[in-house]
Amino acid sequence: MRSHVAEMRATPFDGTVFHMMARQDDANTNFTWHSWGTEAYDAAAFAHVIDDLKATREADGFPHNFLRFNVTPGGVDWFDDFSAILHNAELAASVAKEGACDGLLFDIEQYNSPLFQYRGLRDAATKPWHVYADQATRRGVEVMEAFQAGFPDLKVFLTFGYCLPWYETRRGERELADVSYGLLAPFLDGMVSAARGGTKLVDGHESSYGYRDPAQFDAAYRTMSEELLPIVADPARYAEVFSLGFGLWLDHDWRRQGWDDTDISANYHQPEQFAACLRHALEVSDEYVWIYTETPRWWSPEGPVKLPAAYADAIRRTRS
Repeated sequence: MRSHVAEMRATPFDGTVFHMMARQDDANTNFTWHSWGTEAYDAAAFAHVIDDLKATREADGFPHNFLRFNVTPGGVDWFDDFSAILHNAELAASVAKEGACDGLLFDIEQYNSPLFQYRGLRDAATKPWHVYADQATRRGVEVMEAFQAGFPDLKVFLTFGYCLPWYETRRGERELADVSYGLLAPFLDGMVSAARGGTKLVDGHESSYGYRDPAQFDAAYRTMSEELLPIVADPARYAEVFSLGFGLWLDHDWRRQGWDDTDISANYHQPEQFAACLRHALEVSDEYVWIYTETPRWWSPEGPVKLPAAYADAIRRTRS
């Protein structure tokens, strides 16, 4: 980011999500993938990150950046010692604050361990759902308090909010105890109750990655603002602290759908169709719309990679 300010500002974006590396014991560790575990990191391991972020801002880099914080490796049970996780949460938030970021991108996807899946947890056979749900709520309070201790009034940008467990329950037809992300709802209840001052939670609604019809965003907004309230403990507080947004995946499901940077007619998303979705998402969202890519790259040491100009041009026209 520090070395490629000009190239990044030439793209049609206001900010980016980034990882940070911990420098310790003559080795680099990707903190983002090791923060939700049993190792508590030393703040000195991230001095170089703060220096880079400050220099990037001074050079007129993106104004709205988010440090990514994952729930990985994730092998800690909700009833285990959470001290390292809470320490790392506060540390990540403090780095984001010192680096003049908007906040944290809190990726709640269970990449390594099913921490939100009640039936798959260690003590599910002896602890009923409500016991685990209460504990997840307490942990939500603690995590939010740790974030705010490091960065008062931050924005916590979630890849998914309550929308994910709501969709998994088939909009209330199934119990939270029976779905993969059921404990995310009580965990978020804790975060909502602990939010103070100007702190905001953002539902990034990753479920809209594959939307191809602009009208789908209207329906999703109704879901987030109204329909899912049966699984929210405090709907009034939810409305106060949550901002509702959308995610779009440019090369959506490319492993199965493919991505062709020469014959773009073969791609899942077409430039003008994608731009129409982006335009409507921007109109409907409270504040944020984010674009995810895997195969095409907006920047690299060599410039854009496998990114047809038609897509970049369509997005620029939408922004302008």
